[in-house]
Amino acid sequence: MEKIVIIPTYNEKENIAKILSAIFSLQQNFHVLVVDDGSPDGTAQIVKDLFNQYPNQLFLEERKGKLGLGTAYIHGFKWSLQKGYEFIFEMDADFSHNPADLIRLYNACKNEGADVAVGSRYVQGGSIENWPLDRHIYSRGGALYTKFITWMPVNDPTAGFVCYTKKVLESINLDAIQFIGYAFQIEMKFTAWKLGFKIKEVPIVFIDRKEGVSKMSKGIIKEGVLGVLKMQWQSLLGKYKKRVSL
Repeated sequence: MEKIVIIPTYNEKENIAKILSAIFSLQQNFHVLVVDDGSPDGTAQIVKDLFNQYPNQLFLEERKGKLGLGTAYIHGFKWSLQKGYEFIFEMDADFSHNPADLIRLYNACKNEGADVAVGSRYVQGGSIENWPLDRHIYSRGGALYTKFITWMPVNDPTAGFVCYTKKVLESINLDAIQFIGYAFQIEMKFTAWKLGFKIKEVPIVFIDRKEGVSKMSKGIIKEGVLGVLKMQWQSLLGKYKKRVSL
């Protein structure tokens, strides 16, 4: 039990079976934990129906109600740490992240010295396909804004395609993570960086979802804008002090 991919879901019946098939067909011994927030479309039942097809590789945690992306990942992190996984991945269910790139993120942490590997749209070789202009503006502007405010050396701080090593997640107080939307992604990377861990960006091609509905909202954007300011202020007050030993 070395590698596990956490996939949070809410109404992903069009995608979930296909993304699981794509991951397991890599034949790289990735396990998958689906964290479903009570999807009314039956996403969780689809996962259950696949247990026999992927024995001891596919797992499901069901939560009641839509509790947010960040809390789903925190739930998955804690579950994965309890099970002893060494490399813990975040990934969307909608094929915006290419499952084959899991191997590249794993290699960055396993063989290239990274503590956190980020599938990045905004480094050389990275790109985005099928996004409308406003999404490009929000995302790219948010990345530049985050880098300007926090000084964090990450070009794609809101990226949701990430590999964390066990030691990183064990060192972060997961109960103290404040945000649940895209600011959650920033806060996790910011905390890891402040604790002295090495973050490596791996270029990926991000493809907008073809099926299902995007979870982007004005509230998520607002959380990101205000959250970055709050993080940096709290950092200046000492919340994210680097630990002496890890």
